[in-house]
Amino acid sequence: MQQMTAEKQRELGAAGLRAYPNVARAWGLTESQAARLLGTPESTYRRWKRQPERASLDVNHLERLSLILGIYKNLHILLPREDAADTWVKRPNSNPLFEQQTPLDRMLSGQVADLVAVRQHLDGARGW
Repeated sequence: MQQMTAEKQRELGAAGLRAYPNVARAWGLTESQAARLLGTPESTYRRWKRQPERASLDVNHLERLSLILGIYKNLHILLPREDAADTWVKRPNSNPLFEQQTPLDRMLSGQVADLVAVRQHLDGARGW
């Protein structure tokens, strides 16, 4: 597999960081929650949000951004009503994957694997 150049990594990170605050706002996340989903301190998240083009994201942050944006996209495909799609992450879920917690609770555990699990769940619901 070809390694991503630093310039390409910076471009992808900036693009993701320009979109991410909109997702965080749609989901009603606090700054602390938004930072936690990205796996970064709040102060770093605030700096990245102010100047996404100057952010230095590593592969872990890019993976997290990709998973979160994919979750958001899947929800808007599966639940075409915007309010239903945006509130899904905060509604308790009876699926064994969530154990009566909200999908956001699962995603906020801090582990990339939990973002992957939610993304795969939604990919499965889409038939992917």
